[in-house]
Amino acid sequence: MSTSATAEMLVTAPGRKPRGLAQAIMRRVGTAVIVVWGAITASFVALTLMGGDTVQSIAGATVKVTPELREQIIAKYGLDQSLLSQYFTYLGGVLRGDFGTSYSLRRPVLDAVMEQLPNTITLLVSATVFGVVLALAVSILTAHRGPRIHGLFQGLESIGVAVPQFWLGIMLITVFSFGLRLFPSTGANGPIALVLPTIALGLPVAATLSQVLRDSLEKTLDEPFIVTVRARGAGEFVVRVGHALRHSLVSAITLVGWLSGALISGAVIVEQVFSRPGIGRMVFSAVVNRDMPVVLGVVVIAAIFYVVVNTIIDLLYPVIDPRLRS
Repeated sequence: MSTSATAEMLVTAPGRKPRGLAQAIMRRVGTAVIVVWGAITASFVALTLMGGDTVQSIAGATVKVTPELREQIIAKYGLDQSLLSQYFTYLGGVLRGDFGTSYSLRRPVLDAVMEQLPNTITLLVSATVFGVVLALAVSILTAHRGPRIHGLFQGLESIGVAVPQFWLGIMLITVFSFGLRLFPSTGANGPIALVLPTIALGLPVAATLSQVLRDSLEKTLDEPFIVTVRARGAGEFVVRVGHALRHSLVSAITLVGWLSGALISGAVIVEQVFSRPGIGRMVFSAVVNRDMPVVLGVVVIAAIFYVVVNTIIDLLYPVIDPRLRS
């Protein structure tokens, strides 16, 4: 939902407020349904186009598939049905809360995903907090600080955005794990094992956010009301943090919602590099093994996470910007 839609929901004439609120809620629900449905459909089509022998994937790589076994597997999993029928069968199961059974894990997909989800959520939250805090610090300290500082940090931010996360993760392991021996290179044992994965996943987020936030801060610092605040004797820290930052956060918070999708996809890479348990590693293994129920189950969970994050961000708009309050 855009800022204008949120404003429409929150700033409404007294006589029309229930109707405006109901319309806004319906738009949000409709958007959520479309996002989840689109993610499921795209993933189903992509997995179908990958080709390969689904029966062999279900039986296991080391199992010799006899004609009798092939027939049993096809009948059990409905592989003799058309792709359209398989698609609608899966959608019906999702609506009932049944995500199917993993081909390789031999257990319900929902149970397997929920077992790994806390590790991934922890990584996503820590990377988001790290990225946002770093972006805030850099943008506040560098806004309107001269062309040299501006050019230096702009170059560093461009590098941070462009560097592949797998390369960044390998460099962090090489320097801080193998070289300095400060942090473990693999696993998820304790907070210390979270440091390097958090940096690898959160640094590109910080680089992207700081560019947007600094540009917004510099525009805000040129507004007439900032001159008034300074004329009243406010210090530079109060001007930047207490006044300018609040007016500049809406664009950055909107970008955080968009970046939540990039964080989910980045977690797949980071968890692989650091051998960290989570749904990222699970979905990577599922794609390799053509474990369609697991892939589609993770896609549904990721889509729901994306919708929830953006809903929370919509609710934060009137908290950040008083102009959006009723």
